Amino acid sequence: MDINKMQEDFLSQQEKLRDKIVSADNFDYSSLRTAAGVDLAYWNKDGEEYAVCCIVIIDMHTHEVIEKKHFSGKIEVPYMPGFLAFRELPLILKTVELLENIPDIYVFDGNGFLHPRNMGIATHASFYLNKPTIGIAKTYFRVDKKTDYIEPGNDAGSFTDIVIDGKVYGRALRTHTGVKPVFVSIGNFVCLDTACRLAMDMTDKESHIPIPTRLADLETHVMREALNK
Repeated sequence: MDINKMQEDFLSQQEKLRDKIVSADNFDYSSLRTAAGVDLAYWNKDGEEYAVCCIVIIDMHTHEVIEKKHFSGKIEVPYMPGFLAFRELPLILKTVELLENIPDIYVFDGNGFLHPRNMGIATHASFYLNKPTIGIAKTYFRVDKKTDYIEPGNDAGSFTDIVIDGKVYGRALRTHTGVKPVFVSIGNFVCLDTACRLAMDMTDKESHIPIPTRLADLETHVMREALNK
């Protein structure tokens, strides 16, 4: 396996897709009915790396769970900073194939535009899902290794833009008063204002993490334990 050649190929793919990102809504917000949370969990077994992808679809109005699906398998692509999507996408797409309901929007536990080439998993996956996508990360990804985020105000709904070289990459958003922020970035076919509105609308009193990704994250822990018995 030639890592350098692999990186060159991955970089080329990212650069080609980057120009196709649409940072505007391709839908009417009032028409959204369902949202899917997407997350993965990893483990090692006999010197090999495995992961499980979990997708949880909720009703955006009642917040009830409509469907849960998972798919697990061996990770074939080694870890390389900036190319996480190439490790995760195969399992994500296999899980999507299992879905009986097609969600109106996908919410990823991770980044989208908040990436050195604006091609985090939420953005990269969108070109295969053909649906609006957003990324909501629990921890801050310092894209250029030096730019930190500015803490938003303490009230729920407060935010600060993450600006790098004059370009807005995402937002630090406070979903509950007095709790740490989440980091929202567009994936594709959505604007940042709408992504943040959606994050606020889908966050309940149980956690500062929006419901779809919180449930997907919880499901990955359950499935990882079950698969390792």
